[in-house]
Amino acid sequence: MSLLTVDTPSLILDETVMQRNIMRMNDQMRKLGVAFRPHLKTAKCRDVARRQLLPERPMGTVSTLKEAEYFFDDGLTDMIYAVGIAPHKLPRIQALRDKGCDIKILLDNVASAQLVSRYCLENRCSIPVLVEIDCDGHRSGIRPNDPALLDVASHLTDGAQLIGVLTHAGGSYDVHTPELLLDRARQERDGIVTAARRLRRAGHEIDIVSLGSTPTALSAEDLTGVTEVRAGVYVFFDLFQRGVGVCTSDDIAVSLLVTVIGHQPEKGWVITDGGWMALSRDRGTASQPDDCGYGLVCDVDGNLLEGLWVSGANQEHGIISNRSGAPLDPERYPIGTRLRILPNHACSTAAQHDRYVVIDGNREIRAVWPRIHGW
Repeated sequence: MSLLTVDTPSLILDETVMQRNIMRMNDQMRKLGVAFRPHLKTAKCRDVARRQLLPERPMGTVSTLKEAEYFFDDGLTDMIYAVGIAPHKLPRIQALRDKGCDIKILLDNVASAQLVSRYCLENRCSIPVLVEIDCDGHRSGIRPNDPALLDVASHLTDGAQLIGVLTHAGGSYDVHTPELLLDRARQERDGIVTAARRLRRAGHEIDIVSLGSTPTALSAEDLTGVTEVRAGVYVFFDLFQRGVGVCTSDDIAVSLLVTVIGHQPEKGWVITDGGWMALSRDRGTASQPDDCGYGLVCDVDGNLLEGLWVSGANQEHGIISNRSGAPLDPERYPIGTRLRILPNHACSTAAQHDRYVVIDGNREIRAVWPRIHGW
């Protein structure tokens, strides 16, 4: 099988590019002298995870309990479930722990702390807990100097064991220069270290000081006080990360293989079989200086076709046009032409598929790797 014969739309993964991305992140972590806990939510694939995890200390981050169960079945035992815990999920957490999985949970409020503590008391079990810290106002968490931090910690009792703090610098996605990325990385580090210091001064043992986003992980210069870093999308990269400034188009390891199925000459369009069901509706680059539509267009070998983008997407139809507005010549892209689309957001595009079609920098398909869905 090759890219000229496999069914379309198909999610293509270039393992050569992926391995280069993995080595870049691993080298950065060794340079910074911190442990690395890769986020496995982007790929949701054991074959990718086996390449991400550091053999000297395999530990991972997950965003769903289905991921946790799946990766535990593949031998990973050290995990953080990095989404605030919903109380009804505690039995699944306990079931994993009873099987030998050292899975840790996350929360950021007194009510959740009380519910977890009550669950542990009633079920005579222990569950390690991290408190989520808001380092930049992006999403969830407690501000580093908020009095609520110590209040939450004091309500973790009866087997709900406070072991650390965790933050995610989502605000790093809003900047586009090395200077601002470095500033966000320092802000993330200072916030999480401040939170850990306050808890330790209050008498709590804090073993894990965890931070992470792909942009800050690759931009940080000093992580003194931090014990581990989490990052996920670095494994594939995407157009949004290119817009942030932490990768180039050549670093994007995943693409959508599509086939030309029609033309609208009067509109200057080329129509493909890759709509939003295959690409996703993610338009994240619209907020960046370089809006990439629903994705940028490459030839079948992955070479960018200058000026072409997916300007529109219906459920099963992708619309390719010229970013300049100039019409496209249908004869250049006859029916049956194979093209590849670079995605705005690797996580959301990958989520549309149940497998990766794996290549090694050429047209030949060397493997098909399954990926999981759901929660």
